[in-house]
Amino acid sequence: MALQVFTATTGAAWESELVGALDRADHGVVVVRRFVDLADLLAAAGTGTGQAVLLSAELRRLDGDAVARLVAAGVAVVGLVEPGDDAAADRLRLLGVGRVLPADTDAAGIAAALRAAVAGPAATAGGHDVADPRAALPALGVPDDPAARPASRGRVVAVWGPTGAPGRTTVAVGLADEAARLGVATLLLDADVYGGVVAQVLGLLDESPGIAAAARQATAGTLDVPRLARLAWAVSPQLRVLTGLARADRWPELRPAAVGTVLEQARGLTALTVVDCAFCVEEDEELSFDTAAPRRNGVTTTVLEQADTVLCVSGADPVALQRTIRALGQLRDVLPGVEPVVVVNQLRRGPVPGDPEQEIGAALTRFTGARVAGFLPADRRGTDTALAAGRTLAEVADRSPLRLALRSLAAELAGVPAPGRPRRRR
Repeated sequence: MALQVFTATTGAAWESELVGALDRADHGVVVVRRFVDLADLLAAAGTGTGQAVLLSAELRRLDGDAVARLVAAGVAVVGLVEPGDDAAADRLRLLGVGRVLPADTDAAGIAAALRAAVAGPAATAGGHDVADPRAALPALGVPDDPAARPASRGRVVAVWGPTGAPGRTTVAVGLADEAARLGVATLLLDADVYGGVVAQVLGLLDESPGIAAAARQATAGTLDVPRLARLAWAVSPQLRVLTGLARADRWPELRPAAVGTVLEQARGLTALTVVDCAFCVEEDEELSFDTAAPRRNGVTTTVLEQADTVLCVSGADPVALQRTIRALGQLRDVLPGVEPVVVVNQLRRGPVPGDPEQEIGAALTRFTGARVAGFLPADRRGTDTALAAGRTLAEVADRSPLRLALRSLAAELAGVPAPGRPRRRR
């Protein structure tokens, strides 16, 4: 059966000739509709009449969100650019188009690329590297500074947990700060769509562009590593911070596909990216709409799916543990492939009888099957002092037991040796 294909161009000179060549029976491809307007293309994509689309780089109003909607509708995307137009090819790749070919590629090569796009993940075809293009972007620790590039693709750690303030932001900020103090180039990213407060915790201006500006550039296909570096605050030589939304009602500005692109660029900027996530992973928005709708929780699920490590932060009292058990069960239903690492925060004697580490560890293993990877002791005095000063725990209480536990956990996540305990002064 012939592959049914859409074309969406701006009336390029080569378009008519290409359509005629593709319609030949020996290529196994038939062009069912030709579009010059993006809105019409997106409407047709939802009807199931086309399996793939040939996109021109000059298509008006084309952005990353449109490419994501095409892919979500089951339409594979192949980009075409004028021969030698590297800028247009790079833009399509930044928008999420995995296969980009010059327009002078013969019909057989284009038909093969279309079939490969429908069949599965991107691969090399027609002599061009059409794998994930973001892996080839320059990796810069600071804008235009090749000496500061990470030696390999950076890691992403998502800090997530149930509702009820178990201390996700405290853990995320502490891990990022301690990793930076261990000499690891780190980016702290606030992706909480319900109430991100990383900027306030660190005493930064919450009106800075931050993740919203990065997402806009990602949607437009203009975000790269140097631009991401310029949007992030340089808190210390090894720590950058990309602040979150100033108001929770601005969540529609963060589309899941755009945030995914931000994470990919972050891997090239620093060796470690720590993401402060929202608590909710429900997919209830889709139940209320017959067409593609904004997904508030899609940002969180995107981060959890793309992260190399997911830390589930739990409180240490019975109510917090019950919430953690329910949240882990829901996470398995929504994202069955994600296996989080549980970290119990605010550990103290009193709420749990007996040995709290033993009792909490046994309870979580029994009801969730998860093993507790670490316990973080409660230090209300240290965290209150840090919050009041807008500084990190290491700056105001360097011998805090919570700070020492966070440092050990950060060393483990970053893959560097854990430092010894600091000596006491006489």
